[in-house]
Amino acid sequence: MNKKKILKEYVEPIAMAVLIALFIRAFVVQAFKIPSSSMEPTLQVGDYILVNKFIYGVRIPYTNTKFFEVKKPQRGDIIVFIYPKDRSKDFIKRVIATEGEKVQIQQNKISINDRVIEDPWGHFEKSDWIKMLQSIDRFGPVIVPKDSLFVMGDNRDNSQDSRYWGFVNVSAVKGKAFIIYFSWNGGSLNLLDKVRWGRLGHLIR
Repeated sequence: MNKKKILKEYVEPIAMAVLIALFIRAFVVQAFKIPSSSMEPTLQVGDYILVNKFIYGVRIPYTNTKFFEVKKPQRGDIIVFIYPKDRSKDFIKRVIATEGEKVQIQQNKISINDRVIEDPWGHFEKSDWIKMLQSIDRFGPVIVPKDSLFVMGDNRDNSQDSRYWGFVNVSAVKGKAFIIYFSWNGGSLNLLDKVRWGRLGHLIR
């Protein structure tokens, strides 16, 4: 078999497959692993998720330019974004408020534009007497700037989010989390319980 034939039959298909995989990862869907408990119970440490990178517009790598925007991030969406304080890191949180909205939190109740909203996502672990010693259950009011989002983790007592470090620019959003494709319970001593079978294929809401 000559070199040209080897190149055509083996190298070219592999190179094409790699290019397709890179294109999909850059513009369509990307896998992420959940490293912390800030989104519990919705997302647990060891969950492996897929993120739709197309829905909010295709972002040109290493730039803030986007095109083909299908929709804008909405309240309730779980998004992956570039952490504003360290652009080498990706964070995942839930959108609570969008551009121009007034946000205020009192006794763990979220108000948007002076009206308390339903918050089925919030999970609280600390006792009331501990919260009385802290001020995190009171926040704002603040107005979300143009082209920005206010985000919070579902595990409200254990989440570094917009309450601490501010807003997320929409240009930094990588995509919307939509499915758990694998889940690994590293803390389990039982080998059979290492895989959380019930979470596989679970749609993220």
